[in-house]
Amino acid sequence: MRPALTDEFEPPFIVAEPDRQTIPFVFNVPHAGAIYPVSFMTESRLDALSLRRSEDAFVDDLFAPVLGLGAPLMTARFPRAYLDLNREPYELDPRMFDGRLPSFANTRSMRVAGGLGTIPRIVADGQEIYRGRLSVDEALRRIEWLYKQYHRTLRQLVHRTARTFGHALLVDCHSMPSTSVSREDGVKADFVLGDRYGTSCTAMLTDLVDITLRRRGYSVVRNKPYAGGFITEHYGEPALGRHALQIEINRALYMDERSLAKKPRFETLRRDLEEVFSAVTQEIGGDLTPRRVAAE
Repeated sequence: MRPALTDEFEPPFIVAEPDRQTIPFVFNVPHAGAIYPVSFMTESRLDALSLRRSEDAFVDDLFAPVLGLGAPLMTARFPRAYLDLNREPYELDPRMFDGRLPSFANTRSMRVAGGLGTIPRIVADGQEIYRGRLSVDEALRRIEWLYKQYHRTLRQLVHRTARTFGHALLVDCHSMPSTSVSREDGVKADFVLGDRYGTSCTAMLTDLVDITLRRRGYSVVRNKPYAGGFITEHYGEPALGRHALQIEINRALYMDERSLAKKPRFETLRRDLEEVFSAVTQEIGGDLTPRRVAAE
């Protein structure tokens, strides 16, 4: 079974490394994958564009300059609609599968109920992905050879960084539909920073990213509607010197959300993100004490 899957995703993810890692940051892009296996497209009732609307399209490109800052960048190549890395390994909806799921599967989470488990049932706009049921073996195959391999590598990157620098700062990079930040109480945001309400990350890092984005004219909110998912929750262990911050970028800033075409402003945003994280890394001292942070 494994060769067929690895033939479709060769490799299933990429870890781009700087010549030498010089800062205690790891950047992760779990939802920008855009390689769609023929077998998946055959099983789906949706066309390619509909499936792609679940992607965090081009986010890996937006963050590519962090290599020049001295940080590694990890990116999935398989699509979120095929397997969602920002979930528990076995958040599975039994209605999607022929056969019995393992007893340890989490079949009752809110994300499963909403159709957005580890193997999603729907895309972002609520359309059903599959024509019929999948086999349980197929679900377990994706988890074994994609999910587990990805998280094993990401965990190694974070732990290696913590050993090298004494601490590690994981930035989990995503994009969000513009509608998701206009529904709630008139909230309008270019960025949403998620630190699990202060539990996954030192407040200093969240504050620095927030302030530095605002200085460049962007609107920023925290933890609403995105406080951080599985990755932020499980990799953020501040007591152990490992911090995780989720960053969501409003897609309307850089692309046409209907056609998924980049806007002319894409390069400006890309440059701004490089400058933001360059400034943030310069502000952070070796003991995670800010050198200088001016209040707004």
